[in-house]
Amino acid sequence: MSDPDIPASDGPLTNAPEISVTELANALKRTVEDRFGRVRVRGEISNYRGPHASGHAYFCLKDQGARLDAVIWKGTFMRLRTRPQEGLEVVATGRITTFPGKSSYQIVIESLEPAGVGALMALLDERRKKLAAEGLFDESRKRPLPFLPKVVGVVTSPTGAVIRDILHRLNDRFARHVLVWPVRVQGETSAAEVAAAIDGFNALPVDGPVPRPDVLIVARGGGSLEDLWSFNEEIVVRAAAASAIPLISAIGHETDTTLIDFVADLRAPTPTGAAEKAVPVRAELAEHLAARARRLAMAKTRAVEQRRLQLATFARLLPAPEQLLQTPRQRLDRASERLRATLRAHQDGRRLQLARLAHVLSRHSPQAELAGQKEKLRGLGARLKAGLDARVALAHHENKGARRRMESAAARLPQAIAALIARKNERLERLARLQDSLSHKAVLARGFALVRDESDALVRSVAQAPAGAALNIEFADGRIAARAGEADALTITPASRKKPRKTPGGDQGSLF
Repeated sequence: MSDPDIPASDGPLTNAPEISVTELANALKRTVEDRFGRVRVRGEISNYRGPHASGHAYFCLKDQGARLDAVIWKGTFMRLRTRPQEGLEVVATGRITTFPGKSSYQIVIESLEPAGVGALMALLDERRKKLAAEGLFDESRKRPLPFLPKVVGVVTSPTGAVIRDILHRLNDRFARHVLVWPVRVQGETSAAEVAAAIDGFNALPVDGPVPRPDVLIVARGGGSLEDLWSFNEEIVVRAAAASAIPLISAIGHETDTTLIDFVADLRAPTPTGAAEKAVPVRAELAEHLAARARRLAMAKTRAVEQRRLQLATFARLLPAPEQLLQTPRQRLDRASERLRATLRAHQDGRRLQLARLAHVLSRHSPQAELAGQKEKLRGLGARLKAGLDARVALAHHENKGARRRMESAAARLPQAIAALIARKNERLERLARLQDSLSHKAVLARGFALVRDESDALVRSVAQAPAGAALNIEFADGRIAARAGEADALTITPASRKKPRKTPGGDQGSLF
């Protein structure tokens, strides 16, 4: 029988040491990293949704029998030449490690490349369809090249044979000012450098210290699909599409095709062909101009000869100048005669009208008018004298009755004045008694007082008399000066007594 104090065991006893989950996970991590280290894995990208908010990318690599979690850190992702895409078969180079938080293992990818030419062609075809759907390859977007650019911008490697071929061809045809933007045309940073060069040329000001190109050439020599892959990158295609300067693409040989060829304004089969497309042949242009000048001189000579013949023909058809002027001269002579006759008739009529007006004016001269007015005044003066004499006689008769009325009124005037004065005095006494009954003097006589401030305005409340304010207190028999103190105290100054003011109307006296 077993001892009840000893706990029962679910399995056989062992002397293996106990370790934590973290210690076990870390031990597995070191074992996996030491065993595998750096590996190259081929598989298809699955469950890719683009970079995370942190900039890292998480997805899976799978084949027919298994799947492997993969992660690309932000710094590595920015340097990748081939960006991960859903369904793309790639060869990933990196190191195997574990993720203890999920008890899983994963590959930390350091480089990524398509798994063979077939994968690159599939990726290229998918990217071409995507950009074409956006309208970047439409013919309506393409612009004509300038006939004779002043400045030619070239985006290529400064050390290869391409730039030498372009410069040699430009000098042979028509020497122009050439600006070279050196870039890598192969490698991880090639696509970013080419896109930056295209954007840089477009960013140059028109009248800046560095002349802005009138046309751009993006060129590279021949190579494999992998060598030319930089010019299939989306960043390069979009930079070429956004270029405001007309762009010629010259990538590889005539049989090589890249995505920049579809978006460029013109595709040249070779870099040398791009130089030929950029400028005309100077000798051919000079010959063309000379031929045009000869044709212009001949056309000018023929035009002058034709105009001379036309002028001679018109001269024969026109009549002599004297014949053309005979009829106008005759019309001028007749018009002059009619004008003189009209002027004489008009002058005679004005002279007759003036004589009539002089006769009328003589009858209405100032002397005649003045004599008539004097005669009228003499008659009016006689009539006025007769009227005045009659008026004086009538007034003398009427004055006798008026004198008697004035003497009677003068006898009654003293009595009327005395009665009026008596009535006015009686009314004045009634008003004085009414004023005394309504005056504040009666209120002061009952023991009340009026308080005024320095401006002689009434103080109606304690708030109007702050501490230290000067006051005047009026009683029925006079005034005293005071000053308001703290806590409703009042200081009275006896020496400042004043007599009460006379109120208006208090002593008005007699009316006269």
